[in-house]
Amino acid sequence: MAKVMTINSGSSSLKFKLYEMPEEKVLCSGNCERIGLPDGIFTIKYGDKKDVTNPSFPNHGVAAKLVVQSFIEKGIIKDFNEIKAIGHRIVQGGKYFSASAMFDADTEAKIESLVPLAPLHNAAHLTCFRAFKEVLPNCPAIATFDTAFHQTMSPADYTFPIPYELTEKYDIRRYGAHGTSHKYLAQEGIKYLEGVKNPRIISCHIGSGASITAIENGKCVATSMGLTPLGGIMMGTRTGDMDPSVFNYVVSVTGKSAEEVYQMFNKKSGFLGVSGISNDSRDVLAAAEKGEPHAVLANQIFNRRIADFIGQYYVRLGGCDLIVFSAGIGENEPRTRRDVAHLLESALGVKIDEELNMSIRGKEALISTPDSKIKVAVIPTDEEVMIARDAYNMCIVGKYYEIESKNC
Repeated sequence: MAKVMTINSGSSSLKFKLYEMPEEKVLCSGNCERIGLPDGIFTIKYGDKKDVTNPSFPNHGVAAKLVVQSFIEKGIIKDFNEIKAIGHRIVQGGKYFSASAMFDADTEAKIESLVPLAPLHNAAHLTCFRAFKEVLPNCPAIATFDTAFHQTMSPADYTFPIPYELTEKYDIRRYGAHGTSHKYLAQEGIKYLEGVKNPRIISCHIGSGASITAIENGKCVATSMGLTPLGGIMMGTRTGDMDPSVFNYVVSVTGKSAEEVYQMFNKKSGFLGVSGISNDSRDVLAAAEKGEPHAVLANQIFNRRIADFIGQYYVRLGGCDLIVFSAGIGENEPRTRRDVAHLLESALGVKIDEELNMSIRGKEALISTPDSKIKVAVIPTDEEVMIARDAYNMCIVGKYYEIESKNC
């Protein structure tokens, strides 16, 4: 048995879990919120307890020290040396990483070189890695990349139709995101496909940020997000895919700068922009049920975009054996699942058990009917356990992947 910690950091947050491996038992979990602000929030759950305090986190280093010190103070561990490995979630691995990698100088340098592709995320991940390195200097660490699972796409699936010299010179291509989640869903979903040769799965990670992935024999062949998480389906505040000329036109008619419009498309569009109400689908659905026209429209666009990508990936895979719904909306919003299924029914023969579907929130279930041409399942995702497995296997068992972890 060995204790492994997973870290998911943002520009002002630090989420953590401590596992007993290989049992995958969660010993504690929590979050440091509002890092850099005077009124921080520290939440830690362990056993049947949940403690919430309001310390000040001037930076990630202070937050990292508080996290590991709290393990000692609350009797979760007796000594820092009990933590045998740390796994860090990294959003952007670029072209370099097709699997998790040991956190060494080369990995750190490559992650830093990719900051322009994920400025808020990669920079924060590195800050957090360095903070924990200072607190636990002898503890090995790995980097698990959101983009790694998508490295199996072919050039025809990841290359954008722009002048090819730009593709080559600046590594402009489709990288995708949520890869760790999609990989987990593919591995969990296979149990519904016993006896199916060459299983074809379309996984829908549908939350405030959302992506859809086509998976064949456990490998990604296509994914909806693009160079950055702005691409794909409509999201809480992001546009998703649309006519590129809209960008130039909005710049010309509003007088806003390209950066201002880019931030608008990232942070003020999607559910928020169309509905004018909220970026939270729950608020928009509630307003839509009261007949608010912009909320109705926002919900219709969202559902149609999901159905459109599922249809596109059905063609890309040459069929589909399983559709998986996951993440915040996918796991907890039966109305979205129902409406998307209805959009797919006439073309793809998708049928769900309406009563069962309405009862499923945050738990796993097969919700398709026996006569559905494609099975449909709800599977809660678990990115952290995937990171913990890699950290355990790479740092403790010494089991490295047969494939190259760095494609450089």
